Amino acid sequence: MPQASIVTGLSNAEVVKRLKQYGPNEIVQSEKMSVLMDFLVRFKNPLILILIAAATLSYFLGELVSALIIIAMVILSVIVDFINTYKSKKAVAKLKARVMITATVIRDSKQEEVLLKDIVPGDTVLLEPGDIIPADGKIIQAKDFFVNESSLTGESFPNEKEVLAQVFMGSSVVTGDATMIVQNTGQQTKFSHIAEALVAPDEPTEFDNTMKDFSMLIMKLTTTLVIFIFLINLLFKRDILESFLFAVALAVGLTPEFLPMIIALNLSKGSIAMGKRGVIVKKLSAIQNFGSMDILCTDKTGTLTEDKIALMKYTDGFGKISEPVFLYAYLNSLYTSGFRNPLDSAVKEYKQLDISQYEKIDEIPFDYERRRASVVVSLNKQHTLLTKGAPEEMFLACSTYGQDNKPLSDELHEQIMTEYKLLSKDGFRVLAVAKRDLSETKTTYSKLDEKAMTFMGFIAFLDPPKKLVEEALKRLENYGIEIKILTGDNELVSQKIAHDINLPIKGIMLGEHIDKITDQALFLQAQSTTIFARVTPEQKQRIIKVLKSGKFVVGYLGDGINDAPSLKIADVGISVNNAVDVAKETADLILINKDLGILIEGVIDGRKTFANTLKYLMMGLSSNFGNMFSMAGASLFLPFLPMLPGQILLNNFLYDSSEMTIPLDNVDHEDIIRPRKFDIKFLKKFMIVFGSISSVFDFLTFGLLFFVFRLGESGFQTGWFLESIATQTLVVYIIRTRRLPFLQSSPSKALFINVLAAVAAAVIIVLITPLRTILSFTLLPVGLLLAIVGIVIVYLLMVEVAKRWFYKHIQI
Repeated sequence: MPQASIVTGLSNAEVVKRLKQYGPNEIVQSEKMSVLMDFLVRFKNPLILILIAAATLSYFLGELVSALIIIAMVILSVIVDFINTYKSKKAVAKLKARVMITATVIRDSKQEEVLLKDIVPGDTVLLEPGDIIPADGKIIQAKDFFVNESSLTGESFPNEKEVLAQVFMGSSVVTGDATMIVQNTGQQTKFSHIAEALVAPDEPTEFDNTMKDFSMLIMKLTTTLVIFIFLINLLFKRDILESFLFAVALAVGLTPEFLPMIIALNLSKGSIAMGKRGVIVKKLSAIQNFGSMDILCTDKTGTLTEDKIALMKYTDGFGKISEPVFLYAYLNSLYTSGFRNPLDSAVKEYKQLDISQYEKIDEIPFDYERRRASVVVSLNKQHTLLTKGAPEEMFLACSTYGQDNKPLSDELHEQIMTEYKLLSKDGFRVLAVAKRDLSETKTTYSKLDEKAMTFMGFIAFLDPPKKLVEEALKRLENYGIEIKILTGDNELVSQKIAHDINLPIKGIMLGEHIDKITDQALFLQAQSTTIFARVTPEQKQRIIKVLKSGKFVVGYLGDGINDAPSLKIADVGISVNNAVDVAKETADLILINKDLGILIEGVIDGRKTFANTLKYLMMGLSSNFGNMFSMAGASLFLPFLPMLPGQILLNNFLYDSSEMTIPLDNVDHEDIIRPRKFDIKFLKKFMIVFGSISSVFDFLTFGLLFFVFRLGESGFQTGWFLESIATQTLVVYIIRTRRLPFLQSSPSKALFINVLAAVAAAVIIVLITPLRTILSFTLLPVGLLLAIVGIVIVYLLMVEVAKRWFYKHIQI
C-alpha cells in the first residue's frame, strides 16, 4: 500500500477509493436491522410462542374471544417492548452525537477534521494532547510524545512513542505532538479479534435462562393438564368437543398471557426511572439482570480512581515529609521547557509556591539514557543544579545525603533503598530528587555537571482514588454486590488503591497464573479473589464466564476497546458516555458519568423492577395452578363442567387485568437490600403450597354449592366464578409482601384500586350486565353470597398464616 506524502496527504479521490476498498474505520460493522424485522424478531420469545399456539388452538376450536384476548396481549406486550427499546436506541444515538470524535488529517495538502469512521489506510494524521489514536499506524514525526494506553492495557502511566513506533486505535495522546501514517483500520487493526467476539451470538443471560426455564415449566404443566382433563372427560363419556374446549380453556387459563406485557411495563417503568438518574438503558431485559447482579467486575482506572496522575508524597530518604524536597521538585518541574509530562503537571498542580526570588539559568533536558532531567537556578547569585529522575539512575550521580551533606555510605544507601522499595510496594511511581550547589557560575550547563550531587528525597505519584468511591463501595456491599477488580495494571498499584478506599482484599491473582489452571480451579479461586492484576482482555472474559457458570449474576463496567468482549458476555454490560464507540455499542446500560453512586441507584431501580415482576409470577402461577387443579379435580365428580370455557377465560382475564398495575406497586426494603434471582424451584414450591391452599378452599366451595345449596349447573358455575375471582385477586394484597398487609406494607393506590375494580367487575357482570346470560350465569340467593364472602375471608387469613410459615422455612 503506498504511503501518502507528509506534506500533501491523500487526495480526496484516493480517500473515496480506499474507503470503498477497506470499508469504514469501525471495529464492529453491524448490519442494520429494519424497523419491521426489529419488531418481528421479538416474537421469538418462547413464552410468546406458547401464547400464540394457545390462541391458534382457541381460534380453530371456535373460541374466537379467547383467541383475540391472547393475541391482543401478545401484540400489546411486544409493542411496549419495541417502543421502549426504540426510544433507548434513540437516546443512545443522541448521546453518541454529543461525543462525536474527529481526527485531524492532511488531505490534498490541507488540514481537515474528519470522523474517525472515515479514516483510511495511508491517511496522514496529526496528533496532539487529548486526541484519540484513530487507527493502527506508525509514528513518522514526534516530539515529547506520550500516549495513554489504559483503555487497551489497563496501565495508568503514559508510554513514550518515538519515530517509527507503533500506535494503536483506542489509546489517547497525553502530551507532545506527532504525525502518524495510518496502516490498518477497522477490522484490520490489532484488536480485530474483538470484532469476532462481538459479532458472535449473544450468550444467554441469567434472565434469558430463567424465562426459558419458566416457559418449559408452563409447557409441561399445560401439556399434562390438557391430556389429563381430556382423557378424564372422555372416560365419563362427555361430549368430545366440549371436553376438549374445556381442557384448552384450562390450559389457556394456566398460561400467564399477561406476563410479557407485565414484564415490558415493568422494564419500561424501570427504564424511565433509571434514565432520570443518568443511566441510559439500551436493552430492557438487562434491567432484570441489573437487579439480580451480585458481582460487579471493573477496571480500577477511572472507576475507582480519578484516571489522573497526582503527587501523593514528598519525603526525605526515611519517609518523613520534606518541604525542601517539594521545593526542588517544584522548581525543576516549573522550569522544564518543551516536553511537559504528567508527572511535572502533577507537581505543579499539588500546590503553588512563591519562587519569585529564583531565576532560571539553564536546563538539561530529559533523555532515556540518563532517565533524569535537570535545571539550574540562581538564588542570591548562587547557582544550584536541581535534578529529578529514576531513583536507580539518580543514586549513581549522588555522593552525599541531606541538608548537612552526609556521605552517602553503603549503609545509608541501603536504608534509603528500603524506603524506596516500600514506596514502590505500596504502588507509587517514585522519582528521586537531588541537588548540587555549583561553585562556579556560567550560562550553560551539560549532563557532565550531574555529578557529586546530594540526594534529598523522593516524590511519589499515584492515580488517586475518587473522593466518594469508598462510600459508594460500602453501599454496594450493603446491597449485596461484591466488587472484583480486573486490571492490566500491576498488583502493587491495585492493592494500594484497594487499601486507600477500604476495599477488603480476599485474594490477589495474576494473569500468568490464570493461564495455568483449569476453569473449575479458576472458578473456585475467583470466588475468593478481589484483585485480578496484569490480566489480558481474554483473561477478563474467562473470569466472567467461569463466574457466570457458578450461577453468579455478573456485571462488567468498562469503557475501552478491550472491554467490549467482556461487556458482551457479562449478564449486564455497563459503559459510560465518554467510552469508545465499540464499548457503548456493546453495553446494555450507559452511565452518563462514570460514577458508582449512579450505578447503585440504577441497581435499586433494577431490583424494584425485579421484585414487581416476581410478584406477578408468584401470584399468577400459584393462583392459576390452584384454580386449574380445582377444576380438574371437580370434573372427576361433577355431572357437568365446573366452569364453562368462556367463564374460565373471563375469570383469567379479570384476574390478569387486576395485576396490570403491579409495575406501579410499592416495594419493601427487604426486596431491594440484596440481589435476588429467579429461582424456578422456589416458584414451583410457592405454586404448590399456595395453589394447594387455594384448591382446598375451592373444594370447600364446591361442597357448599353442590351438597349444601344443591345448585344446578348454572348456579354452581356462577357461585364458583365469584369465589374464584374474589380469592385470587384479593390475595394479591397478602402475597405481594412478606410483611403484614396494610399495617406494615401497603400496596400502591393504583394496585389497590385495580384489584377492587376487578372484583367489582365480576359482581356487576354476574348481577347486572347482559353478559350474565351470554356466559350462562344466574342470580344467587343472598345467603349463598354471604357464605362465599365468609369463605373468602377465612381463605385470606389462612394464606397470611401460610405465608409466614413459608418464608420461615423456604428461602429465596
